[in-house]
Amino acid sequence: MVKPNLRTKSIGTKVSEEEFVRLEQAAQKASKTLGEWCREVMLGSANGQPANGAGGNGAEALMAEVVALRAILLNVLFKQANGERLTSEEMQRLIERADSDKFKKARERLEQTAHSKQS
Repeated sequence: MVKPNLRTKSIGTKVSEEEFVRLEQAAQKASKTLGEWCREVMLGSANGQPANGAGGNGAEALMAEVVALRAILLNVLFKQANGERLTSEEMQRLIERADSDKFKKARERLEQTAHSKQS
């Protein structure tokens, strides 16, 4: 029998009264305890995923979809321009590949944009 991975480490932070209320509301909206919600958001962020319910404006999710669509479209158009046909298996692989790193690429693009605005 496999032993469950026990959580033995703790992370703490201080927040203002207003921040605490916002965090509690976000956790309630997700139907989670505050601790569960914070753990999910922190681990998601560490894993390169968008922070769902963390007060984002959706720009990252939208950019991720645009990046994935762009990757798929360019690959399909390239094959067609070379007179090749795309099988359904190849199309599925293109979709999976585009989806696998779309958030990472979107974050990079958004950071580049923010960086160029600061310069």
